Amino acid sequence: MSPSTRAGIAFTIFAAAALVLMFWFGDGAYLWVKAIHVIAIIAWMAGLLYLPRLFVYHAETRPGSEQSETFKIMERPLLRAIMTPAMIISWVLGLWLVWQGGWLTAIWLHLKLAGVIALSGVHGYLAASVRAFAEDRNEKSTRHWRIINEAPTVLMIAIVVFVIVKPF
Repeated sequence: MSPSTRAGIAFTIFAAAALVLMFWFGDGAYLWVKAIHVIAIIAWMAGLLYLPRLFVYHAETRPGSEQSETFKIMERPLLRAIMTPAMIISWVLGLWLVWQGGWLTAIWLHLKLAGVIALSGVHGYLAASVRAFAEDRNEKSTRHWRIINEAPTVLMIAIVVFVIVKPF
């Protein structure tokens, strides 16, 4: 069974469990869903922080080399089996939490959502970059990937401040 198939099965089980919690426990599911949401965010952030670091090292290798092929094997499953399912779970459960928590009009939430949209944009850029590396089409320098590696951290800091401190 391929890693993508296993990831799809795990994602389906995880999503089904979250749905069961939501409907079975009703309002009591809020904290459980919140916990699963945070777990998904941690998994997503781990990938967002690790993948650009892999790109730094991958960009230093000769296209088609054994080392380059090893990086390709590491990058694709990280994106498909961990990062993308974690992002989807984060979004779905996060939107449910917003709805249940009655946060729709909170300014801090809109700022947080802007940060999460930007984080999703970084995810999309990294996904396109995985494809470029897989096709030996990377034209970016290691310096570029080191800078990109900082974007998720900056966005994460802003998002956490908006959620915890609620400055607005």
